[in-house]
Amino acid sequence: MNMDTPISIGSSKIDIDLYRDLLAVDSTSGKERKLAEWLSSRLAQGSACTVRKMEVGDGTLNLQLSWGTPRVFFCTHLDTVPPYISPAFEPTPGGDTLVKGRGSCDAKGQIMAMYTACRELEREGLSGFALLLLSGEETGSHGAKAYAKSQPGGDWVIVGEPTDGKMVAASKGTKAYDITITGKSCHSGYPEQGINAIELFLDFANQLRATPFPVDPVMGATTYNMGRLESDNPQNVLSDKVHLRLYFRTTQASDAMVEATLAGMASEHIHIEALGGDTPMSYSTLEGFDTTTVAFGSDAPRLYNFKHRALCGPGSILVAHQPGEQVLLSEVARAASHYVAMYKQIAASSCD
Repeated sequence: MNMDTPISIGSSKIDIDLYRDLLAVDSTSGKERKLAEWLSSRLAQGSACTVRKMEVGDGTLNLQLSWGTPRVFFCTHLDTVPPYISPAFEPTPGGDTLVKGRGSCDAKGQIMAMYTACRELEREGLSGFALLLLSGEETGSHGAKAYAKSQPGGDWVIVGEPTDGKMVAASKGTKAYDITITGKSCHSGYPEQGINAIELFLDFANQLRATPFPVDPVMGATTYNMGRLESDNPQNVLSDKVHLRLYFRTTQASDAMVEATLAGMASEHIHIEALGGDTPMSYSTLEGFDTTTVAFGSDAPRLYNFKHRALCGPGSILVAHQPGEQVLLSEVARAASHYVAMYKQIAASSCD
C-alpha cells in the first residue's frame, strides 16, 4: 500500500477530544498507572469490547481491550519519556493539524491510531482483535516482559512505534556494558608513581574506535555511545578510576563480534560487566506496505509469545523524545487506515 493511497479513515474520524485528553495525562515512566486506569473506562465507552487490567508487579498496569477472541493484537506502550510537555493542536497551511506535546507520536499517537482502527473494525461487524497497552517500555519493557511471561500471546502482534508509517523489516539489536577502569592515584607532578585511569580509558576508547565492525547489507553500520562518563579526581592528582556505560546498536553481521570484542578488552585494570540487551530482529511484513529498517528498540523483541511480530506506526523517531515531538493528524489517521487493512489481510490469509 503506497503512502499516497487515499485515507479511508479521515482525520475527522480521529477523536480529537480523546487525543487531547490522552496527551493531557502525564504518563512519564513510573506514572503510567493513572493513564491505564483512565483508559480502561474511557476507551470502553460505547464499545462491546472486554477490558482486562493486569498487574505488572512494579505498581504499573498493562491494559487489554478485546473484541472477541483475538488473533491480531495491536500493541503499544503507555509510558513516555520525561519531561512532560503539554499538548497543542495547531492548524497547518495545508488544512492539516499538527499535534504537539509529549507522547504525540511516541506513543499516544500510536494509541489513537490503533484504537481508531479497532473501533472501525467493530463498526464493520468484525472481531478477533485486541488493543494491548503495555507499561514501562521506555525503562526496560517491564510490561512486555510481564505479559510474555504470564499470558499465552497469539498469532500476530503489530507493535506501534514511530516508523513513518512503514512496516519494519528489521531492527538493530542492543548491548549495554558497565565499565570500570581502575588505576593508582598519585601527585600529578610525579605521574611515574601511579597509573592514570584516564590514560587507560583513552587507550580503551581508541582500541574500540579502531575495531572494524562489519557493515550489515540490510541494517548498515554498528554504532555505539558512551554515557555516564565520570572520573572525579582533582586536577593535580592522577585519576584512580573512570566509570562509564557503553551502549551498542548491533546488526546481524556484528552482534556476536561485539560480544567477543568486549570480552577480549577486559584486563587487570578494565572490568567489563555485560548488562544484556536485545539481539537484532527480523519482523513480519505484509504485502503491499512500504518497508524500512530501524535502529531503535521497542517492546517487540520481548513479545516472544507471538508467532508473528510486526512493527509499524505513525510519526518520526527523529522527533520522538525531543522537546519538539509532533505528528500530523493525517499521519495518525493514515496509520489507522493501514491497521484496518493489515487486520483484513491477515484475516483473509487465515481463510485461504
